[in-house]
Amino acid sequence: KDYTEAAGLFRRAADQVHLGAQYSLGGCYLDGLGVPQDDREAARLFRRAANKRYPGAQHFLGKYHADDRGVPQDDDEAARLYRRAAEQGHALAQFSLGQCQSQGKGVAQNDSEAARLYHLAAEQGLADAQFNVGVFCEHGRGGLPQDLGEAARLFR
Repeated sequence: KDYTEAAGLFRRAADQVHLGAQYSLGGCYLDGLGVPQDDREAARLFRRAANKRYPGAQHFLGKYHADDRGVPQDDDEAARLYRRAAEQGHALAQFSLGQCQSQGKGVAQNDSEAARLYHLAAEQGLADAQFNVGVFCEHGRGGLPQDLGEAARLFR
């Protein structure tokens, strides 16, 4: 795998405002693949694609704001970006926004909304979301009835 060549190709396409390439080049900078690792440059590229409603970029930029990585830490902005991506059906963003709702980070704490978001992500096969729905079922949280059988099924 020639990451340097891939990063160069992503850069050429990103300069032509190809959203997927902006996102992919941001991922290269995120992980230092073919380019030096640079959180600020990754955030800049994610922001370019996020501003054009690219859900993966919205999610990663939200994670950057949540984690104080490449941009100032801002739970409100993280939740806003997760919501934008979640509304487009992005499973990881649904999961991340569910965590925000469950913990009251950047949004009001709301277990019912967290359960709804975890359910949406779980339906797309996201294992972490399936686990969290299982926890909610185990404890009867988020408006879900306590159901140990369903919890055990989700934990498998």
